[in-house]
Amino acid sequence: MSKQPDNGPNDIVELTAVQLSQAIHAREVSSAEVLDAYLAQVDRFNPEVNAIVAPMPREELKAQAVQLDEQLARGESKGVLHGFPQAPKDIMPAKGMVTTKGSPIFKGQVSQTDCVAFERMRAAGAIFIGRTNSPEFGLGGHTYNEVYGTTRNAFDPSRSAGGSSGGAAVSVALHMLPVADGSDMMGSLRTPAAFNHVYGMRTSVGCVPHGPGDEAFFQQFSVGGPMARNVPDLALLLSVIGGFDARLPLTHRSQVDFSAALDRDFKGARIAWLGDLNGHLPTEPGVLDICEHALKHFDSFGCSVEPVVPEFDMESLWHAWLDLRSFQFAGTNRALYEDPAKRQLLKPEAVWEMERGLALSAMQVFDASRVRTAWYECLRRLHLQYEALLLPSAQVFPFQAELDWPHSVAGQTMDTYHRWMQTVIGATMAGLPALAAPAGINAQGRPAGFQIIGRTQDDFGVLQLGHAYDLASGASKVHSPLLGA
Repeated sequence: MSKQPDNGPNDIVELTAVQLSQAIHAREVSSAEVLDAYLAQVDRFNPEVNAIVAPMPREELKAQAVQLDEQLARGESKGVLHGFPQAPKDIMPAKGMVTTKGSPIFKGQVSQTDCVAFERMRAAGAIFIGRTNSPEFGLGGHTYNEVYGTTRNAFDPSRSAGGSSGGAAVSVALHMLPVADGSDMMGSLRTPAAFNHVYGMRTSVGCVPHGPGDEAFFQQFSVGGPMARNVPDLALLLSVIGGFDARLPLTHRSQVDFSAALDRDFKGARIAWLGDLNGHLPTEPGVLDICEHALKHFDSFGCSVEPVVPEFDMESLWHAWLDLRSFQFAGTNRALYEDPAKRQLLKPEAVWEMERGLALSAMQVFDASRVRTAWYECLRRLHLQYEALLLPSAQVFPFQAELDWPHSVAGQTMDTYHRWMQTVIGATMAGLPALAAPAGINAQGRPAGFQIIGRTQDDFGVLQLGHAYDLASGASKVHSPLLGA
């Protein structure tokens, strides 16, 4: 018989993911009790924020929890996620679950297989209770679609949750999930992490298998990654979903022990603050102030933070990004565009990306890749001097949920639907790990964040630096006011 925490289900959802795993394995709390506690939290908050969609039948979930408890009673643990309620992001396939990608084209379609990350989460003992909401095809930094509607911010439900892992971020921030998976191409983990005051990790290309799919070599922009309320919890999920898979030849064969201690002495480390890239990034007033105030915490554990401007033509990087992104999106989804019945169901941003991609020549794509290579070399040289490079995770605070996207920032008109997210393309174009960390909250109660961009394949080092920041700042101790309502 398990011993539930003194104050009941509310105490269960207050546990960190690391604590929860320990409590389940010590049989201080049962998988059934954990499931009930998290489902109660979903019932409390999800009707207002719409973060978790396509719920699974609860009797099936409870039967899974009972089975997991019986296994543990026999001394059989499936892994660190044993008994964890999870809701895989509605972009990649999850066996036996509806996978819409936020598109009416796929409404009601049930997947026959799991992607690699979801395979690993199930094998480690996770119970999939539903899906987390995403914009159509993950396009855009605001989570809304015609299938499930809009996901709302965990701090202010009148505001955007960010995207495309908006459902994941809100679920973690409101303790509807202990941790969550996500994916990131253009800040899809980092923007919602900033908007909801949680941690989100864009992993290195190849750290987390992202697939399998029908193309395994060009696909280097979208990566899987974890989202959590603190850094050790990020590492917990990453220890499950990371690592080599032979179906995806770009994944890393060298194994990193993400369950190792995150403590590290950073005394004397130099940190580069890139800010708004010398005015290149239009930024809503207050965002940079909050980020720069948060940077003072790095001083407290021995780092020195220095303003740095990369010597690079940032506009050329932007145009290379546009071409490579459109090329990849069009290649992946061309069949939908070529079918007239399905084309009319695509949102305008998807059609725009598709038509750009289909119009590109092979040499334009190659030239864009050359720019990308030069950018990687620029950051590689900076990393010879600096432990990490820091930028805002988002150029704006959470905006009104009814907007499709910010059409102007700081008085500057945005010329594409995603120009307001330009701050996130640097890490993506270089294939580098980037941890989105909470920076603070403005007077109106809206969060802001910054990203820690690490060296090539140094995902663990980025986690260590983020953990040191969190211990110094106490950022993970700041919660949504809705939790106290």
